[in-house]
Amino acid sequence: QVYLVESGGGLVQPGGSVRLSCTASREIFSISTVMGWYRQIPGKQRELVATATGGDETTYADFVKGRFTISRDAVNTATFLQMNDLKPDDTAVYYCHADTVLFGTPREFWGQGTPVTVSS
Repeated sequence: QVYLVESGGGLVQPGGSVRLSCTASREIFSISTVMGWYRQIPGKQRELVATATGGDETTYADFVKGRFTISRDAVNTATFLQMNDLKPDDTAVYYCHADTVLFGTPREFWGQGTPVTVSS
């Protein structure tokens, strides 16, 4: 079963913007779910980009502060990552992540990943 579906990646020029979307199934999305975005650059480990709680508390990796914004739409169980002023170093596969509790058990879920390529 697919719990997280991402969209919005693609090719963008340096300095450009792109908005990633992640729709979570209602089974796993609640106010207590922590939604996040990670990325994996080829040849490197997956790294945290940003997280958002149901209380709208957000965290960001230092390398995206001031450029990326994470947000949630509880009505539509969606999470977004607005990425501005993109740099070639931002080229990566971006993954949506959900950290939640189901039936009293902590669970985490990953999306399939959406590639973002920053190049002129």
